[in-house]
Parts: sequence; C-alpha cells; structure tokens
Amino acid sequence: MKELIRSNDPVLLSYLMSVLEEENIEAILLDEHTSVLEGSIGAIQRRVMVLAEDLARAKQILVDIGEGPAG
Repeated sequence: MKELIRSNDPVLLSYLMSVLEEENIEAILLDEHTSVLEGSIGAIQRRVMVLAEDLARAKQILVDIGEGPAG
C-alpha cells in the first residue's frame, strides 16, 4: 500500500474515504486511534493508504476535490 495523504482534518478524511469508496478504490485510514489518544494537539496526522495500482487514480481524485497539486 502507498500513502495518499496525511491530514488532521476529520471532515476531509471522511469525505475522501467516501469518494474513494464510490470509485471502488480500496483505502485504509492509519493512525486514527493514535491520533485520538494524543489529544487535540494535532501532532500525529492520520494517513490514507491505497493500493499501489490505484495511487494515480486516487491522486487525481485529490486534485478533483481541490486537495492535491495540479500536475
């Protein structure tokens, strides 16, 4: 699996996971529990991981929703 994005924004992460699911891209959210345990200081970001063969499509989805570099 490859890392798609790191973020502390729960709304972005929820939305992204939903869009990836709609596009039939398998994704997992790592560090969710660790992030919650450290409190609200935001030191530990959560990571969205996707299969290597889906990475290019997932990156394009990030661009489409305004969260990735265009290019």
